[in-house]
Amino acid sequence: MWKKLENQQDIQSFLNEMAYFHDACMKELKYTSGAFVRENLCMKPLNDQRVVSVVVQRQWEENAMIEMEFAGLRYLRLCPVDESYTCEILGATMCVHDGMIYWCDCEGVEPSEFEQYQGTIFCAKEFRWRAVEGHMGEAAFYQAMGETRKDRKEGEPCK
Repeated sequence: MWKKLENQQDIQSFLNEMAYFHDACMKELKYTSGAFVRENLCMKPLNDQRVVSVVVQRQWEENAMIEMEFAGLRYLRLCPVDESYTCEILGATMCVHDGMIYWCDCEGVEPSEFEQYQGTIFCAKEFRWRAVEGHMGEAAFYQAMGETRKDRKEGEPCK
């Protein structure tokens, strides 16, 4: 069941429930613009959805895997670390600022620092999340067209 966060009090409760994302990792993300090309090659070139869905897995028994959805995306700055470094999240910042919801992969980032922040940051009009059960591990949550989780074994790469 999706839970929509609408104000700073909702966000604070969510951050507390997620232990500020301590011992978590961003596993996958998916972007839906709303634009597409039909089979007859007519294009609908409008970014009228701008939704980013993010899967986060945590080393916590409760809500070990969640899906976060940022709708009405204004921007996303994705700065993944390379394989020479670990990518666990030790703490996250989340707040409402100027009518937008922000999420940063570092605790203690102030709104005045959002523009210069060098890590991953989401800025969107709306936010909701849900717990996901039964999908821990490395198998992909977001599947390629025609593929299902049952089509491959745990840990087997996508074809």
